[in-house]
Amino acid sequence: MSGLLLENKNAVIFGGGGAIGGAVARVFARKGARVFIAGRTRAKLDAVARDITAAGGEVEVAQVDVFDPEAVAEHADAVATRAGSIDVALNAVSVMHDQGTLLADLTLEEFMRPIDGFLRTLFVTTKAVARHMGGERPGVILNLSEPGAKLAAAGILGHGVSAAGKEAFSRLLAAELAPSNVRVIDLRPHAVADAPAAGSYTGRLFEPAAAAAGQSVQEFLDDGGMVQGTLLKRLPTLSEIAETAAFLASDRAGPMTGTVVNLSGGALVD
Repeated sequence: MSGLLLENKNAVIFGGGGAIGGAVARVFARKGARVFIAGRTRAKLDAVARDITAAGGEVEVAQVDVFDPEAVAEHADAVATRAGSIDVALNAVSVMHDQGTLLADLTLEEFMRPIDGFLRTLFVTTKAVARHMGGERPGVILNLSEPGAKLAAAGILGHGVSAAGKEAFSRLLAAELAPSNVRVIDLRPHAVADAPAAGSYTGRLFEPAAAAAGQSVQEFLDDGGMVQGTLLKRLPTLSEIAETAAFLASDRAGPMTGTVVNLSGGALVD
């Protein structure tokens, strides 16, 4: 294991049973991290853990309700006690929400669902891990947002506001935690090319639009306007997101904090 990118790092991944969370957990473990995956669906977490164990990695699984501050705090305390530190944390929690409904037909509940859901879990998980990070061991907090944070597009009011909120949260948190030797970075992928095949909630999210176009969700992602709206004419893959996350979590990215890493394939040009 000597010389691996994340050797001796203890990494907590919330939403570790999901498509992105699982992909990142597998890569982190392969690169030497001891991985702690947490989420609400035990079967999905166990599937990721089996892959990591089969590849010779270290992983521990915890079924945790990320909307429960006490449960998340207890989990973080237990990880820090057992591992000695928390060096890296990723919030990859997904919240099902509406995309495509215009203001005239959008309910307040539908508008608020992603804003409250995503930002609530971000606050809960970050507060739980941050107190166990930094000092002599550099800490890294990674968050996920979406191009909706910057796009001027119809039908994504709640989604776009929540994405912008996540990026603002990360930027402001970076300023607060920098004196404690903790970096905070936001990753902004687009819709992920192979996420539906990996069981992501992307399938349910884009199913109405795909059905209206007479396509499967995979066809909608591959052939629809999302791809054509990127400079590279392709969407990011789970592997690319996970490998980028591993670099950002490593000491090689030591000068980086308070920023957004754009993985949109050029859908947005910063």
